[in-house]
Amino acid sequence: MSNISIIGTGNMARTIGTRAIAGGNTVEIMGRDQSKAVDLAKALGGGATPGEWGTSPAGDIVIVALRHDGVVPVITQYGDAFAGKVIVDISNPFNSTFDGLAHREETSIAQEVANAAPAGASVVKAFNTVFRHVLEKGRPDVFIAGDSTQAKARVEAFIESLGMRPLDVGGLKMAHWLEGAGVVTVGLANHGVGNLDFALSITELPA
Repeated sequence: MSNISIIGTGNMARTIGTRAIAGGNTVEIMGRDQSKAVDLAKALGGGATPGEWGTSPAGDIVIVALRHDGVVPVITQYGDAFAGKVIVDISNPFNSTFDGLAHREETSIAQEVANAAPAGASVVKAFNTVFRHVLEKGRPDVFIAGDSTQAKARVEAFIESLGMRPLDVGGLKMAHWLEGAGVVTVGLANHGVGNLDFALSITELPA
């Protein structure tokens, strides 16, 4: 099992934390509002602990469960505290109408995180194509991207502990296209599917 730190105290932090505890992982919750971190850790149970904001996360894997515009500033603020960590970016940088990306086409939040992270840290994009309540109640495929084979293997093991299937789409440059896939899920929810009760998945032909 994995040692996980989650930065954030919102719905995605709660959902991933709940699944992580159920999967036998250790969980630390870190938030700017220490009382919210304490409350969430207590609500999760299972030995979850609150961490102190700005200090080195206890987990080997650090899941940044924040709005997309808050991710890179936190990476910068933490600085060398992230050295040697696997940083998991789960954000979706939607534009104001949720039909495109907020940043320039050539990049992704995950790539910007990698640029801001200290030496020795690895970045993996994951979870952004799954709606929160599907993550809470289902067993969806989870697409991941990253440049470090070792870091991806650790994130894959964590995802498997949640009862989900990790699927590697390639290097970190593919994070841009995963963020685009996040836009596709919103389009499907608003049009072709008409609800939020689904996740993108892979169907393989029988051998």
